[in-house]
This record gives sequence, structure tokens and C-alpha cells, in this order.
Amino acid sequence: MEIAILCENTSSSVGCLAEWGYSSFIRFGETKILFDTGYSDVYTRNAKELNIDLEEIDCIVLSHFHCDHTRGLQYHPFSSRKKILCHPDVFKKLPNEETIVLRKDFELVPSRKSLEFAENAFFLGEIPRKTTFEKGRLDNDELLDDSAIAFKTEKGAVVISGCSHAGICNICEYAKKVTGQPLYAVIGGFHLFENDETTVKETLNYFQREKPPKLLPMHCVDFPTLARFHQLFGIKKYSAGDVISLA
Repeated sequence: MEIAILCENTSSSVGCLAEWGYSSFIRFGETKILFDTGYSDVYTRNAKELNIDLEEIDCIVLSHFHCDHTRGLQYHPFSSRKKILCHPDVFKKLPNEETIVLRKDFELVPSRKSLEFAENAFFLGEIPRKTTFEKGRLDNDELLDDSAIAFKTEKGAVVISGCSHAGICNICEYAKKVTGQPLYAVIGGFHLFENDETTVKETLNYFQREKPPKLLPMHCVDFPTLARFHQLFGIKKYSAGDVISLA
């Protein structure tokens, strides 16, 4: 399994661009997935730099409606009609001019429930909000459309999140239930910032209990919180241009 970071706040590779947002290209067996698309055409330009042919993808999965994860679709390079899998609220929340492009150019597959879209690959759908320390919302929006993907592997569940507005611990707990496995890897945006000390502290405690061998926060995690993850877990911060290999 490989995850190539096509869009992230920073770049680690000469020739790859950075922007605030997230996108990754995932190879899981024979299945190829584009997870989120960032804000602009950066993901397509970085894919070319990494010699990734996006035309080969089997489907697109969107984590939630925010423009730093979806607006890149307006610059899509696809000549064939790809499937877009996401929570149905995404299509309701996007600007009308963007949904016109999506309905014209793509096959839309909305799902509130978890869905196995390829063998051992799951879109998690609407995440149950179970923890008491994760807000599960942003401002006045409950963000029920915020989701993630999970993969069942020989070593355990691999979870890839976009922003984790639902709460990264809520996402991980639901991924464990859907896959029937303990956590092996948790990758992506965790939405953790030092001004929310309770959530940061309890999330760190959660991962200390769960002990996933691979823990890779990025995108919406501020520097002080990344430093705490590094201190406790020895994490490496991944950026645009990096390729994560999970044997």
C-alpha cells in the first residue's frame, strides 16, 4: 500500500508545490484512489511531478465539503467519467457553480452509511460522535459530512482522514468497528491546535493507549501540537511530494 501526498500545507520535494489543503493518491492492491483534491490544480501538477497518472484512478473520495479539500475538482484532468464518493451533504453545501461541474463531469455516489467500495477498502460515511472531548463541529456547523476512509490490512486498520472535524478519535473508533481490526496506521489531517488544550491532551492520551505503529498527523495540526506528537511518538511530518509505503 502506498500513499502519495499530492497537496499539503508544505512541500518536501523540489518541484512539488504546497498550498493550504489536502490531497493524496492511494494505491491499495489493484485499487487506485484520489482522496480529496486541495484548493486548486496543485494536486494535478504534483501528480505529474511524481509520475502519477491520475487518469488511472478508480474513484475519488471526498472527506468533507470545505474548499481546501474539494475545489481542486474544478481543475480536474479526467477524460473519463470518474465516481465521486462522499457524504450526501457535500453536494448540498458546495457552491452551485461547483456542483454543476460535478454533476456534468462525474458519477456522484453519496452515502451516509459506511460503504466497502473496493475489497477491504471502506468509506466510513457519517461518523458517530462518541467522545466527550472532541467538538465534532466547526463554528455553527455540525459537519456531519466529515468522514474518512479505512483499509483492512494484514497488520491492522489503516485510517486516512482529511480534516477530522468529526474528531480523529471518533473516526478511529468507527474505523475499528467497520474493519473489525485494531489500528495500524492513522494518517492525514487531525484538526488539532494548541488553543484547544483539552482536545489535544485527550487525543494524545488516546493514541498512547491505542499505540498505532504508524501515526502521521499533517495538514490541520499546528506546529506546537506536531512537536508534542514528535516528543511522544517520534512522528515524522509528511508533506506534498512524500510517498508513504505501508508494507
